[in-house]
Amino acid sequence: MRNEEDCVKEYDEVKRVAHCPMFQTLLKKNLGVLDYIWFPDEAWFHLSGYVNSQNSRICSSENRNAILEEPLHSEKIGVWCGMSRRRIIGPIYFDATITTAAYMEIINTFVNQFDDEELSIGYFQQDGATSHTSHVSMAEIQSFLGDRVISKGLWPPRSPDLTPSGYFLWGYLKGTVYRNKPRTIDALKANITEEIQAVTADVLERTFQNMGRRVQSCLDANVGHFQHIL
Repeated sequence: MRNEEDCVKEYDEVKRVAHCPMFQTLLKKNLGVLDYIWFPDEAWFHLSGYVNSQNSRICSSENRNAILEEPLHSEKIGVWCGMSRRRIIGPIYFDATITTAAYMEIINTFVNQFDDEELSIGYFQQDGATSHTSHVSMAEIQSFLGDRVISKGLWPPRSPDLTPSGYFLWGYLKGTVYRNKPRTIDALKANITEEIQAVTADVLERTFQNMGRRVQSCLDANVGHFQHIL
C-alpha cells in the first residue's frame, strides 16, 4: 500500500510552471497544433482489474490520505499509446520494464505510422523516465522530430490533469476492457485493442477541446493540481 501524499515531489510545481506557459504559447500561436502534438503514455493492465500508470501517482487534493493498493502477483500486460487530437497510435504491448533498447523499438513502431504532415510539424511530449531520456533515446527521437520534443525539464511529472491519457484514456479503458471479465492475457489484450480502436474522432475532439482551459487552470491554481475543481 502507498499513501498518495508520498508520491508528490517538491520540484513538480517548478516543472508544471515551466510547462504551462510554454504549452499556452503553442496554443495561442495555432490551436490546430493539438492535431500534431503527441501525448504518449504507458500503463500496466492486470487481469485482476487493476490499472497502474506511473503518471497517475499524484497527491490527491480531495483526499490526502488516499491509499493505493497494488496486486503483488497478478498477471499483467504493459500498454503504450500515443494520443493526438486526430487519432491514437497503439496499443503497443510490452511485458517487462522498458529499457532504452525496448523504448527505441516502440518509438520506431510509433513514428513509422506517422503521415508526412505529422512527421514534418508534429510535437512529441514524453515523460522523464530514464529509458525515455537517455542520450540514445533522445537522439533517436530527435532524428525524426528535431527540436519538437517536450521532454525532461519541460514535461510536468505526476500530472494526469494535464495529459489526455491521464484524465481520459486509462480511466476509460479500465471501465470497458474488464466488462466481460477476461481470464487470459490474450483476451485482455484483445479487449484493449478493440476499445482503443473504438475511440471515435468526436471523443478525441471532446477530450482535447479543453486543453487550453486545463493549462490556465493549472496556472490559476498556482501550478497545484486542479482536477478536483473541473
